[in-house]
Amino acid sequence: MTQYFDLTGQVAVVTGASTGLGLQMAKAFANQGANLVLLARRFNLLEQNAAQIAEQYGVEVLPIACDITDTNAVINAVDRTMERFGRVDILVNNAGTGAIGDAETITDEQFKHELEIDLFGTFVCAREFGKKMIAAGYGRIINIASMYGLVGNMIAGSSPYHAAKGGVVNLTRALAAEWGKHGITVNSICPGYFYTELTTATLDSDYFQSIAKRSIPLGRYGREGELNTCALFLASPMSTYVNGQNIAVDGGYTSI
Repeated sequence: MTQYFDLTGQVAVVTGASTGLGLQMAKAFANQGANLVLLARRFNLLEQNAAQIAEQYGVEVLPIACDITDTNAVINAVDRTMERFGRVDILVNNAGTGAIGDAETITDEQFKHELEIDLFGTFVCAREFGKKMIAAGYGRIINIASMYGLVGNMIAGSSPYHAAKGGVVNLTRALAAEWGKHGITVNSICPGYFYTELTTATLDSDYFQSIAKRSIPLGRYGREGELNTCALFLASPMSTYVNGQNIAVDGGYTSI
């Protein structure tokens, strides 16, 4: 029987892995046998996550404090990954932020900060880890964009976020076009609203529940784990002919 999602012996790097969707995807990779490199700024959370994942799934986990907007910090993370494992097969660019505010009140600093983390940070990680993938002739890069990289919204002003995530969507296409010849696929996932420890109270409010019922064909927000299977598919060695795609995992929000 073919195990399509088997990642045994592979090394997956996940940014923004201290909480939320990044941690969920990291656990999904570990469940399929991948060793992990967890990157985020809050090292105390990474250490806790690494110990728990290693114990539960029996894989090796390397936590590294890393600010993805600091090129030297990213290079250090690459070096430590190669020293520990000697390879990198999967990169999930998940770290991000979100500036909320009406466009007419957003400051230059807010806009630049958004682009620096969500777009520049994604590029730097792809570039530096991508060099190792190019040398190996294989790689799977998954950029976590957003459904708001595909459409606008009337719920809350967030033009810098839309701009940055839209950039990630087309950066994905550009890298896919450049690196396909090296055996590297580059795809993005565009999540809708998902429940995490930080969003549950907001999404369960009457206001957001009414939005879900009228705006999302499935009538609800994403549950824990519902992003994992898409990430596993794109990370799998079996997804050899999927490249440069942007997959919305949003309950159908962007289909209407």
